[in-house]
Amino acid sequence: MPHELCKVFASLPLVERGVSKVLGGDPKGINFLYTNQKSVIIRNIDNPEIADIYTEHAHHVQVAQYAPSGYYIASGDISGKIRIWDTTQKEHLLKYEYQPFAGTIKDICWSGDSQKVAIVGQGKQIFVNCVRYSPDGTKFASAGTDGQIFIYDGKDGSQICALGGDRAHSGGVYAVSWSPENSMHLLSASGDKTVKLWDIEANSAVTTFNMGSDGMDQQLGCLWQKNHLLSVSLSGYINYLDKANPNKPLRVLKGHSKSIQSLTVRTCDEKHVIYSGSHDGHINDWNAQTGENDTFAGKGHTNQVSCMVVNDSNELVTCGMDDDVRFTNMIKKEYNAEDRVKMDAQPTSVAVGPGGYTVVICIGQIVLLKDKKKVFMFENLDYDPRCAAIHPGGGTVAVGGNDSIVHLYSIQENTLQKDCVITSESLEAVLAMAYSPDGANLAVCSENKVITVFGVADGYKDGSAFYGHHAKALCISWSPDNQHFATGGMDGLIFIWTLNDRNKIFKIPDAHRLYHINCIAWLDEHTLVSSSPDACVKQWTITYN
Repeated sequence: MPHELCKVFASLPLVERGVSKVLGGDPKGINFLYTNQKSVIIRNIDNPEIADIYTEHAHHVQVAQYAPSGYYIASGDISGKIRIWDTTQKEHLLKYEYQPFAGTIKDICWSGDSQKVAIVGQGKQIFVNCVRYSPDGTKFASAGTDGQIFIYDGKDGSQICALGGDRAHSGGVYAVSWSPENSMHLLSASGDKTVKLWDIEANSAVTTFNMGSDGMDQQLGCLWQKNHLLSVSLSGYINYLDKANPNKPLRVLKGHSKSIQSLTVRTCDEKHVIYSGSHDGHINDWNAQTGENDTFAGKGHTNQVSCMVVNDSNELVTCGMDDDVRFTNMIKKEYNAEDRVKMDAQPTSVAVGPGGYTVVICIGQIVLLKDKKKVFMFENLDYDPRCAAIHPGGGTVAVGGNDSIVHLYSIQENTLQKDCVITSESLEAVLAMAYSPDGANLAVCSENKVITVFGVADGYKDGSAFYGHHAKALCISWSPDNQHFATGGMDGLIFIWTLNDRNKIFKIPDAHRLYHINCIAWLDEHTLVSSSPDACVKQWTITYN
């Protein structure tokens, strides 16, 4: 039962207010790159849905740059370590590793012959944010937080001019990028929410790209590669600028820059859509085939999106650390304040069933919603509820607790009635659980690294225990074939289990290298989706032997 990574939906750059973000360019003009946490993201500049991820740094990576030859990339992290690695092979074999100093590496510059690198450390907090030589080496430009850009002679260092006179931008300038064709044009990105294209000889901005009026529209990075002009916003979005229409980018790459905490999928008219929610409250929807993605309009969650599911009314039901449960129409893709339900305690899990029922697990509470309204609540429980699942046929709610028990409730119109409990020697504190699509089985993940599957028809007796994870399993999802289910864990492993043969298991190691797996979902019987704190979404093709 082999697996193959078929698609990677890459994270955005991890940005920080008031700090420049370096975009690296492939000298062959094919790819561009940037960093997010421990990852270096390499994307095709013509088709950015094509992406590769390098994840060999043990610490957060701050900058990565191609060698002029295009055969190597140098990347530096916050520990002061620099790694030089191969770009020609999928494995990205390590060539050299150095520790030039202790502390954050802020920038890297290669010599023209690709034999040496210059490293910039943290140093003192001065005005200069960026220094870049022109491709022919005849000039170099420096940009600073004072809004100025100075052009110098590349040989003797004498100042040639100050772009724009007193100030090139009304805000700090965080990045500059030379035209790959000549040393007469320069691109600059500023906190004043503009990007400017400069004619050096005329000392004037020939084009000013207005990126918006919101604080998140500040521009922290830029890159000029082939015919593409790119900039990075404080939101993390990557903008493809249009010289013919400076007020509207040709396209904007969206996604996540922070840890993904929740994931679900939806199929409509044979079109698969992936939904993901992150630590910062951001929700993204992805076309599973093309990787094209967007966000919902309006104001949504203001904090971590902890759980999400799809109900039978074409709504994405989400709960967050802002104490909200939201019902968002997936056709309109717009948040509606009227479809928000405020919880009395922080919600951690949500489950949906037929008939408009939603069960929300909050800290110390179980809340039943009917048609987006609270109708019943259990509190002052003698256990801590962790997660819930509603039987596909409706009527039965399973709640997993920290007491190593699964509690079963029945929905009686607008109330929940406690029925019985499920116990087993293989159960410990419950972390996740799910009913199979046909409702025949309930699979439960426990803190003891064991997955236990109970048959519904025999009254949830004599559960079958599945062993394999080296650390606790955090998420579980059933295949539409009802015969296989997948789990992801703190060990970074994804296991695919066969219901009727506990020995027929398959694992995907290092699915999101250096990160645990916190979300999985099946698009179809042979396609699994995973996500993790690396802010990336991956698709896997699964073939059964």
